[in-house]
Amino acid sequence: MHVIYGGTFDPVHHGHLRLALEVSERLGNVPVSLVPCHIPPHRGQTGATAAQRLRLLELAIEGEPRLSIDDRELRREGASYTADTLRQLRGELGADIPLVMVVGTDAFAGFDKWKEWQKISGLAHIIVVRRPGAELDPVGEPARLLAERGVGNDTGSEAGNIEALSREVSGRILELDPPWLDISATGIRERIGSGRSPRYLMPDRVWVEIQRMGLYGACPVKNF
Repeated sequence: MHVIYGGTFDPVHHGHLRLALEVSERLGNVPVSLVPCHIPPHRGQTGATAAQRLRLLELAIEGEPRLSIDDRELRREGASYTADTLRQLRGELGADIPLVMVVGTDAFAGFDKWKEWQKISGLAHIIVVRRPGAELDPVGEPARLLAERGVGNDTGSEAGNIEALSREVSGRILELDPPWLDISATGIRERIGSGRSPRYLMPDRVWVEIQRMGLYGACPVKNF
């Protein structure tokens, strides 16, 4: 099984990292690849460059063997579209290996607005991580897809639901409800920009590097 978790990671924080580990553990310690996007199609420019965000991710996951980085979207010009990434991965993995993408409920709520969203289920499974306060429109397309393709409709236990992802290579949707750290990258950027410390919201080495590079309005510091 190949699992990817995409995002802008602008900047990466403990919420991202804890979620990735929770997913890994629920799936039996399967490795999870973090996929930073180059240009997010549904928001403005990032606060840090692609190279800077990649550097922060590298520092954040150092020493954690279950997490890795897939930088293919950073190496690809233009906006980053999930369908393109999944299609490329499917070509590399072949037709027999389950491919899984991880999204939050808030992102999945707009799934039918994604480029080529109808083709994604033919390329990968989807794990939807429930976020507090984020709900699906009960009559919307994402809710209909979840009702039709949710593995929770077939089995009675989380272990059984997860096992269902291994029996097929794509097309199913699994909801997970792991402990959620309510941390946002937007809030961190605002905190740094107003001169407040984001320490303990992200790994110390990431905060040190943000200060060293003077990102998000942090005062550059040369010596620590």
